[in-house]
Amino acid sequence: MARSNPLALGRDLAIDLGTANTLIYARGQGIVLNEPSVVAIDITDGRPVAVGFEAKRMMGRTPGRIKTIRPMKDGVIADFEVCEKMLRYFIQKVHASRWSKPRMVICVPSGITGVEQRAVQDAAEYAGARKPVHIIEEPMAAAIGSDMPVHEPSGNMIVDIGGGTTEVAVISLGGIVTAQSVRVAGDELDEALMQYMKKEYSMAIGDRTAEEIKIHMGSAWPLDEELTADIRGRDLITGLPRTLALTTEQVREALSDPVSAIVDAVKATLDRTPPELAADIMEQGVMLTGGGALLAGLDRRISHETGMPVNIARDPLYSVVIGSGRALENIDAMRGLMSLGGDE
Repeated sequence: MARSNPLALGRDLAIDLGTANTLIYARGQGIVLNEPSVVAIDITDGRPVAVGFEAKRMMGRTPGRIKTIRPMKDGVIADFEVCEKMLRYFIQKVHASRWSKPRMVICVPSGITGVEQRAVQDAAEYAGARKPVHIIEEPMAAAIGSDMPVHEPSGNMIVDIGGGTTEVAVISLGGIVTAQSVRVAGDELDEALMQYMKKEYSMAIGDRTAEEIKIHMGSAWPLDEELTADIRGRDLITGLPRTLALTTEQVREALSDPVSAIVDAVKATLDRTPPELAADIMEQGVMLTGGGALLAGLDRRISHETGMPVNIARDPLYSVVIGSGRALENIDAMRGLMSLGGDE
């Protein structure tokens, strides 16, 4: 996993400000930071106690005066003040020069409103970015990072499943032809698991346990070998700790609604795709990227329901930040793919 590197003196930065993780790419160096988008705040004075990995370890384990906050929700800023503190911390960690302001490229979901985009730009400027802040849409960045020929006159379909949003887009000639952004992604899968355990087994599990179950047992298609694991949680009737044997079939059932919503978004986008481009996609296939692409069998499920070949990107977790980094390295050539601060 890429960790921070303080040698990025005066470097321009590309930032994938994600709901689950924030990744930073420094010009000429590659990925220099990959940390959870979590901040632990002391509520008595509003001071950040921990950011990133350290704050994530505290989730669900803090005393009353410390609160862990995820400032990003559904791919947009939910808590502006905390987001700005988190960004400032991450930027200072990788950008050691206090005097020079880095030029920045930041990713945003394709369905973002002008107000939400402005909030991202303001947060970056307050955290020390040079004006104007360049904005690139996540599906475009993901397609560039997945080595798709975005500038060619052919249909390229990208499905980027992050923590807060799933971005589905068809790209041709350096532009997005049709796109859909649904606020169903990794977080919704975790939430579906927590609700399933509550409803079916009267058992409460935390965010981190739900995420572990999703990563190790989650699937969208029947597995060659179904597994069983012991899950620990709290019995809602007795209030006491309890262990339960959970199977991968049960986990698949728990995840069925959000997975169906993601598949429906892909079908709806294909439905709005011009026939010539749909023919290209039939030939080249749909590209899956983002953390959600790692859900076992999701490629087979999408392929089964759409009749399209489905490929998984080489580095699905890093596609967006790599694509943003490439846009940063070739900022003049790729200016047409981005919008500047102040644009709506």
